[in-house]
Amino acid sequence: MRNETKGTLELTLAMVLSGTLGVFVVESGASPFEVVFFRCLFGALALGVYSLVRGFFTGHGFTAKKLGLAALGGVFIVFNWVFLFEAYAATSISLATVVYHTQPFFLVLLGAVFMRERISGGKLGWLALAFVGLVLVSGVRPGDTASLAGLGFALAAAVLYALATFVTKRITGVRPHLIALVQVLVGMPLLLPFVDFGGVGGGGWGWLVGLGFIHTGLMYVLMYAAYAKLPTAKIAVLAFTYPAVAMGVDWAVYGHHIGLVQALGVPLIVLASLKVTLAARTQGVAPAPRTAARAPEAASPAATRAA
Repeated sequence: MRNETKGTLELTLAMVLSGTLGVFVVESGASPFEVVFFRCLFGALALGVYSLVRGFFTGHGFTAKKLGLAALGGVFIVFNWVFLFEAYAATSISLATVVYHTQPFFLVLLGAVFMRERISGGKLGWLALAFVGLVLVSGVRPGDTASLAGLGFALAAAVLYALATFVTKRITGVRPHLIALVQVLVGMPLLLPFVDFGGVGGGGWGWLVGLGFIHTGLMYVLMYAAYAKLPTAKIAVLAFTYPAVAMGVDWAVYGHHIGLVQALGVPLIVLASLKVTLAARTQGVAPAPRTAARAPEAASPAATRAA
């Protein structure tokens, strides 16, 4: 099997798994803080064992500064998950996922504010198009406070994801698996005060273990393996398998579907996000996955399109 074909299959599977994440969150029956805590716990076990078996701890490449940046990125990643999972409960998996994919625009704005990066007229146009799509997708009616809250949670998650990307893209010379491991390890003490260990039902444990081992261990391993084999353009396009699967799963499992007006907004956000993501990676605003996925260069969950 050709390398690119194998990479395509790996990334497609990773994005399909990512699209099922919402069901695991909802079916666990746990609060968002508890879900993220146990995702971090079981994810750390999965990534730690994998990294140990592969010998990644030898010559890890961490310095005090890089470790600090990874930890800071972990704070953003962990609370990004909390807000995203809150959005699932407040609105729906479909709408939360689509709104969450406004992440690239916040990364562009962060670059303009902190790095003095110029926003071209083309990017401003895509930002405007995405905003129109966001208004259509939200479908929020006056007085619909639940939907407004869900929209706010999803946007907050997108901002935190962009912050995590902004921080972790400055880490080089460290394998992405190790950066991801640091990030989930940081999440455990952060969220421990909010966890009720007796609040998770018997059936919920299976879903939480799945979130850690499948959606944090296996999914990241597949993504990092695929990034070394695929061109940037294909990575950016395949990443949108995630929201497509999430919307399909939300409809199949929970009967949630978006209305006609909301459906008109989805392609606007997807197209604008794709254009901005491709432009950012081409111009160095975000890490180039082909470089980032090869040892020893770094990418992280924050530098991917998965939740």
